[in-house]
Amino acid sequence: MIRLHFTADDLRRITLAPAVNALSETALSLRFSLRQGPGPGSGPAPGPSSGSGSGSRRHGRLERPRPAARQWHRSLRGTAGARAGVLAELVTDEGFLPDFLLQPTLNDFTDALEAAASTPAEQLALDLGILPAAGGKGRLTRPGPWARDLAHGSPNATRALVADTRRYFHTSVQPLWPRISRDALTDRALRAEMLLRGGVDALLTTLATTWRWQPPTLHLPSASAYDIPLCGRGLLLVPSWFATGPLVMYRPGAATVLVYPLHDDGTAEAAPDGADGRPEALAALLGRTRAQVLALLRTPATTTALAERAAVSLPAASQHTRVLREAGLVATTRTGVAVLHSLTPLGHTLLAGG
Repeated sequence: MIRLHFTADDLRRITLAPAVNALSETALSLRFSLRQGPGPGSGPAPGPSSGSGSGSRRHGRLERPRPAARQWHRSLRGTAGARAGVLAELVTDEGFLPDFLLQPTLNDFTDALEAAASTPAEQLALDLGILPAAGGKGRLTRPGPWARDLAHGSPNATRALVADTRRYFHTSVQPLWPRISRDALTDRALRAEMLLRGGVDALLTTLATTWRWQPPTLHLPSASAYDIPLCGRGLLLVPSWFATGPLVMYRPGAATVLVYPLHDDGTAEAAPDGADGRPEALAALLGRTRAQVLALLRTPATTTALAERAAVSLPAASQHTRVLREAGLVATTRTGVAVLHSLTPLGHTLLAGG
C-alpha cells in the first residue's frame, strides 16, 4: 500500500493538471504495450532490460486497462518496441520509468522532450540508477552501452533518444491524441464537478475505485508499503490515458505528482474527427432543443450544467439526455454523486455530418 499523508496545507494545494502530459503518455503508452505482450500475428515484441519502480516514484498495483487502449495496442501488432528504438531501453514492461521522462509541468510534447534532453548527466545517471550513489533506487537491471553513454552525457546518445522518442510519438501516439484529449476533457469535467459538489473529500474519494481516502491519508493499492508525507507542498494530479494504476513522483521543494488513470467510459472505438457540423440541420430530426443539447455536449456536462447551458429546467435536461442516450448519441456515467453526459462516437459523427 502506498500512503500519501496530507496536512491542512496540502489539502489547500491540490491542483489538477490542465491536460494530459504528452511526453509522459508517450512513455506510459510504450510501457503499456510492452506489458500487454505481442500483438496478433506478430513475434515477440523487442524488449530491453527490465526493472522496478524508482525511489522517487512509486508504482501502484495495476488495474484493468481501458478497452480503447487494448484496441490501440492490437493495432500496433507487436511493433511498439521496434518503433520506440532506444526509448525502449529506458521504459520496461516491469514498471521502470525514469523521472526525466515525466516532466509533469510541461504538457506540450516538444517542450517536454527538450527539457528531458537537457537533463544534467548526473541527474540522468541517478534517474537510471547507474551510479553507485543511486543506492536503493529502482534501476535498469542490465543497462546497455547506449544507456551508459546517455547517463554520462553523450551528445550522440541524447540525439538518438530525442529522434527515436519523437518518431515513436508521431507514429504511435499522435494519431490517437484527439481521442485522448476528448477523454481527458471528460475526466476534467468530472473531477471539477466532484470538487464543486463535495469538496476535496469527494475529489479524493472518487479518483479510482480501488483507492481509499481516509483523511488525512490517501491509500493507493501497491505490492509494497510506502509512506509519503506531502510536507505542505501539495499534490499535482495528472490524468493519464495509458496508466493502469497510480504513479507517484516525489519532487523535493515542489508538489508531489500523482498520475492517475483518467475516467473510463468503457468505449473501445475512438470518436471520429470531423467538421463542427451544424446542429440546426438536426432540428427537424431531433427537435430544436434536443439538437441544441446534443451540440452542447461536445463539452461533457452534468445534468445541472447542461440545463444551465441550454436554458431549460433540470427535468427537461434529464429527459433530453435520456432520449439521446437511448438513441446511442450520448453516454452517461456516474461517479459518486455526479452524473456526467458526453457524446458517443455516433453522436460526434452525427454532429459532423458523417
